[in-house]
Amino acid sequence: METSVILTDEQIRNKTRRISYQIYESNSNETEIIIAGINGNGYIFAQKIAQILNQISDLEVILCKVHIDKRNPLNKITTDITADVYKNKSLVLVDDVLSSGSTLIYGIKHFLEVPLKRFKTAVLINRNHKKYPVKADFKGLSLSTSMHERVSVIFNDESSYAYLE
Repeated sequence: METSVILTDEQIRNKTRRISYQIYESNSNETEIIIAGINGNGYIFAQKIAQILNQISDLEVILCKVHIDKRNPLNKITTDITADVYKNKSLVLVDDVLSSGSTLIYGIKHFLEVPLKRFKTAVLINRNHKKYPVKADFKGLSLSTSMHERVSVIFNDESSYAYLE
């Protein structure tokens, strides 16, 4: 199967920076923000966003890992911080790729069990193949693909990239 790079390392860095600025602009009246990354690449992307937010803003950024079984999202979802930490706070749920929307919507459901001040979502790539009514408030790239194509994001220390196969 043929693969093609859809985002280079530099493009990912630029899109991550732009998303971080958008998150900051929409939360500029806040003193702290929760950046909750879905385990795996979502959490790595969340770490990158949190790092930039720490550089560009005076927000207290609290990073949270969201543990979701992506193959069976109905299994219990947990976070590495307690609900008291994000209660009545502004929260952004982050993943690398929004495809069908199942992972993101079950992640949203988990956080709706606690009152939040503001709730937004961020993804690096939005595939536009949603089967659930969920959207990305902040996105790096919208990409129309066929259902049999696969989008993968690789985060490495040396170089990151996204490809379509």
